[in-house]
Amino acid sequence: MSAEIAENDAARLLDLELVKDETLGYDAVGIRDPRAGKRIQIKSRTIFDESKSGHRIGQLRTGQDWDSVLLVLMDDNYEPFEIFEAERAELLDVIAEAESSKRAKRGLLSVAKFKAIGQLIWTREEGEIGAAVWDNQSGG
Repeated sequence: MSAEIAENDAARLLDLELVKDETLGYDAVGIRDPRAGKRIQIKSRTIFDESKSGHRIGQLRTGQDWDSVLLVLMDDNYEPFEIFEAERAELLDVIAEAESSKRAKRGLLSVAKFKAIGQLIWTREEGEIGAAVWDNQSGG
């Protein structure tokens, strides 16, 4: 159920059109810039206790066509508080690295790892954040 809530919230907040064909490998297509035409997988994670680490996101559909993945983080009321986006190339690189360790499951990432390689694109306080505002490579 939280996945459906996250998909609908992401579509509403970021102007995406949901796609109901699971065989395609993506959940939505961007309607306007900066995501116009992008094929996007949407993942969600409900964080009930932020002090606990090790939260994981669902398996990515690495063998199918998509351009980026959104991670919708929700509070204990299933309200989104942050949305991150990561591009396909970076995600596949990280997954390939993780697969070299025996305990990593194909396409499985932690929330912390996703946040480290992704970009914060929406917050409850600020709404959508432009690319020029946030640069996780410089820490800011």
